[in-house]
Amino acid sequence: MSSTDTPNEPVITAYAKAPARTVRAGGVTYAYRELGPKGGIPVVFFVHLAATLDNWDPRIIDPIAKGRHVIAFDNRGVGASTGQVPDSVEAMTDDAYTFIRALGYDKIDVFSFSLGGMVAQALVVKHPELVRKLVLTGTGPKGGKDMDKVARVTYWDILRATLTRSDPKEFLFFNRNATGKPAARAFVNRLKERTVDRDADIKTKAFQTQLKAIKKWGRSAPDDLSSITQPTLIANGDNDRMVPSVLSEDLHRRIKGSELIIYPDSGHGGIFQYHQEFAPVAVEFLAR
Repeated sequence: MSSTDTPNEPVITAYAKAPARTVRAGGVTYAYRELGPKGGIPVVFFVHLAATLDNWDPRIIDPIAKGRHVIAFDNRGVGASTGQVPDSVEAMTDDAYTFIRALGYDKIDVFSFSLGGMVAQALVVKHPELVRKLVLTGTGPKGGKDMDKVARVTYWDILRATLTRSDPKEFLFFNRNATGKPAARAFVNRLKERTVDRDADIKTKAFQTQLKAIKKWGRSAPDDLSSITQPTLIANGDNDRMVPSVLSEDLHRRIKGSELIIYPDSGHGGIFQYHQEFAPVAVEFLAR
């Protein structure tokens, strides 16, 4: 694996144009995309429930990829990655670790959202030496209050979306008010900017297995997060119905020296609604 770009190879900094790649490890073929200048510590993106490579907001990834090597991947059994989705967050974490090591990295920065943030926490607890910096958005700790209700909210919003022929994320990630609705539509449209080489949708069974894993995570004994010494940035909207906003505050209290941003009048997708404010903060935090 080359750690530097060859001079004649232009650096791709638009996620919509990031080449699709695969790596095989532990009997699984992992699908991933990479962009930004190679070299240095990469920023690995850990995606949310039901999401594939096509679910990252280019307005968040692109600014980070201007100055950093960015890698987004499909966990086992999701999108174009082979195998079965694990039914626990810890097993997803083992897969993520396998994938990162297969690419040859022994130090990464992590950017995570929602379920990805649960996987990221478990990764830092299990492999503290691997992670230099941690961005946790729209997520909560193991054993967090009401975390096990995620499935109920999710199914209800999928039903509401189906009845109105909308994308479920418009209900799950955004408030249904005058600010939230246009932000939701803008976000969903941004996800369509990549027109070629798109990822396979998640299968229903894989999605249900992920929900089971989140429920298990919500009902498990909490991890000791005081062991996390990595610089950590935590962000969410103030009205997260999926992973209650108080859980971001809980994480902030438990991870010493962490920074917390709560965006007003926004939900689970607060960082996407406020991408113009949030992206520069994330870039600055990761560059520090």
